[in-house]
Amino acid sequence: MLQFLFSIPFLGLLVVIQSAVISQMRLLNGVADLMLLVLAALAVQDNVRNAWLWALVGGLIATLASALPFGVLLGSYLAVSGLALLLKRWFNKAPLLALLIVVFTGTLIVQGTSFLAVVLLQGGSLPLGQVINLITLPSLLLNLLLCLPLFLIVRDMAAWLYPRELEV
Repeated sequence: MLQFLFSIPFLGLLVVIQSAVISQMRLLNGVADLMLLVLAALAVQDNVRNAWLWALVGGLIATLASALPFGVLLGSYLAVSGLALLLKRWFNKAPLLALLIVVFTGTLIVQGTSFLAVVLLQGGSLPLGQVINLITLPSLLLNLLLCLPLFLIVRDMAAWLYPRELEV
């Protein structure tokens, strides 16, 4: 219950930081996705038990703050959390490696679904080559650069929210 009560203001603050600060740190037209990084880092932690709840709350908050059609970011973040939980089982002793794979794949998932939503649902006309070169690849680079510091912060936060039980 504490985790759920903490997740709403924390993820809301992340959206505010994303829109006010991170969106100004551009590489070409690419921007880091703070919500994606935090949700992926939470999902690969050993002691986090309800990563789906975090992804649901984060996806809803990001969807409400975004101009994308409803459910694009929600579905993307749920898919990324599912991938992270799957990779956590495969790489249970190397969560940083799992995080790097999740961030790489998750960035492509979020960028791909956003592109498809804009082109198909909103009728935009964006050339795919320019989107990849000017938005997706720079966003991928920024996400990979920021995932290590955020992993360390989220690991400490997860240890506080989900304390390990003492073995006797």
